[in-house]
Amino acid sequence: MFKKILIANRGEIAVRVARTARRMGIATVAVYSDADANAPHVKACDEAVHIGPSAPAESYLKIDRIIDAAKRTGAEAVHPGYGFLSENEKFADALDAAGIVFIGPTAKTIRAMGSKSAAKDLMEKAGVPTTPGYQGADQSLETFRRECAAIGYPVLLKATAGGGGKGMKVVEREADLAEQLASAQREGKNSFGDDRVLVEKYIARARHLEVQIVGDGRGEVVHFFERDCSVQRRHQKIIEEAPAPRLPAEVRRRLHAIGVNAGKAVDYRGAGTVECLYDGKDGVYFMEMNTRLQVEHPVSEEITGADLVEWQLRVAAGEGLPLKQDEIREQGWAFEARLYAENPDNNFAPSIGTLTTLTLPREGRTDSGVEEGQTITPFYDPMIAKIIRHGRTREEALARLRLALAEIRVGGIETNARFLHRLASDPDFIAGDVSTRYIDEHRDALFAHPPTDNRAIAAALLTRELDARGRAGRDPWESLAGFRLNKPAKSVAWITLGETPAIARMTADGAGYDVEIDPNASAAGRRKHADASSPLTRPAGEGKSFRFAFAGAPCATGVRVAMEDETFEASVVDHGKMKRIFIGADHFDLQHPDVLSGALGGHSAEGSLNAPMPGVVTLLKAKAGDKIAAGAVLMIMEAMKMEHAIKAPHDGVIKSFRFKPGDQVKDGDLLVEFEESA
Repeated sequence: MFKKILIANRGEIAVRVARTARRMGIATVAVYSDADANAPHVKACDEAVHIGPSAPAESYLKIDRIIDAAKRTGAEAVHPGYGFLSENEKFADALDAAGIVFIGPTAKTIRAMGSKSAAKDLMEKAGVPTTPGYQGADQSLETFRRECAAIGYPVLLKATAGGGGKGMKVVEREADLAEQLASAQREGKNSFGDDRVLVEKYIARARHLEVQIVGDGRGEVVHFFERDCSVQRRHQKIIEEAPAPRLPAEVRRRLHAIGVNAGKAVDYRGAGTVECLYDGKDGVYFMEMNTRLQVEHPVSEEITGADLVEWQLRVAAGEGLPLKQDEIREQGWAFEARLYAENPDNNFAPSIGTLTTLTLPREGRTDSGVEEGQTITPFYDPMIAKIIRHGRTREEALARLRLALAEIRVGGIETNARFLHRLASDPDFIAGDVSTRYIDEHRDALFAHPPTDNRAIAAALLTRELDARGRAGRDPWESLAGFRLNKPAKSVAWITLGETPAIARMTADGAGYDVEIDPNASAAGRRKHADASSPLTRPAGEGKSFRFAFAGAPCATGVRVAMEDETFEASVVDHGKMKRIFIGADHFDLQHPDVLSGALGGHSAEGSLNAPMPGVVTLLKAKAGDKIAAGAVLMIMEAMKMEHAIKAPHDGVIKSFRFKPGDQVKDGDLLVEFEESA
């Protein structure tokens, strides 16, 4: 067995590989960019080597720097994790030439499976069923028009290299083909250095199933049953489970056979994944083989008790497969939910910023590579953590997942935690009725949010009051706050209520508080407040004052509040200029505006368009002087290796673009100016 390995990756997978290596008595070396100098994966390893600037192309994708780091530290082998160089045959060849073991398949296998087109050709020759489509060398628009017409719309365009949903586009009609093909080619080129694309028949209510395999490189291949990864956004998985629900026994058997036969066809060595589409009836089709460990591998580990990283290490060290197929047993059910720094309400756009608060579930398995105080940058994948839960039954595992998701508390950036909980609580998901169109078909239920109510106001005011008491204990001048001679103490706070500021007057009343909310307290309270991204709906009376009472005290998770017939716990954290109130799996935003400063607005002027996220401008779709309609695409931005269409917020005439293709923009930068309307 190896004495020392280098982990050529970052984030949670680097932390996860280091954990197994440490258990096996293997020393580890981390590599890091400028942005990751103090990242958790650096602290998780025994040594660390700086390899360059923050951009992956200047650090994690630099083969020579990785090999130099391995040589300087005496690492005998390199674990590539997933992403970056994990499926790069040139990297595998370079390591071999340097006398360093690549913990993964051979360069020949990577080369054969690295192109989705070549992989489909090889599998068809091996008798493995594949999705109907075209994967030829001719990449002209005319050829794609002809092939798509023969296949029949809708079709799915896919970049032949890489994965993660990048370069994948659904085309519903021929009129959209040219634009979507160009977009898929750009994403493929930018993400993988390869603009080749294939096209397949798009199966509308397909299920995305995959088989985890491990091979010894000498013809022996075993499987670890299957995973269901159907629920996706932008063709990227967000929740996975093993085994797959509601799957006929015969389909299961054929699925496992496809996985093993695909591995044997290329003398597979190490851990890999064979991805398939299931049409929900009788058809199971090979899509592609990922020649690396997958993000969702923990669910396969949970139902089999195997440590797949240990299997990778033992196979790479020449020990062969630790178990035979009939020795790999399936026990229970497992789920994995991916916690991302993204805003589901803004088409899952990445959210960049500092994690001012990060509280992850206390019990059970959670794989993470970030920590509180760390900044989520635009350079890397926005995943914060993987929440993994196992149970004896699907019902038990899913219940444990919901409990864990309700414990997540994040401040400073947006996440999909609330969305994941709604997904895991949806009746159809609970029933196992899933498909790749699940989010589109359940959009109303998944994106609905409860209006902010008196509970959130009470929790925020109580937290504010307790903070004031704490400050008073440290500063005698603070102790006079709210003091009134021979009368109950009172305090006053401005809050956002609906679209305008309101005043909250809180009076101590025995063991609790009496609160009066006045939405029309002053002229300041009637000013338009432009930030309606998380509006506070008026709990009572349109524009009228209202009252409620509550009692409360601090608790381990924040505050415990009692009001009317309900007692609940809440956490209140800083979230930009707001306070974010967490109650169970829901959260509510409450702002305490400074009404004297006039800083009550959040959006740009009506005659401009600001960047919704940091990224790089890749294409302008209009020019100065153009008359455009609301919803028209004005430019394409790339953020975290995905393309995002920036659309016109209203009808108008473009006055100017502030950036050109290739320019880096920050969140909130002015992108487009419009002519003022007469």
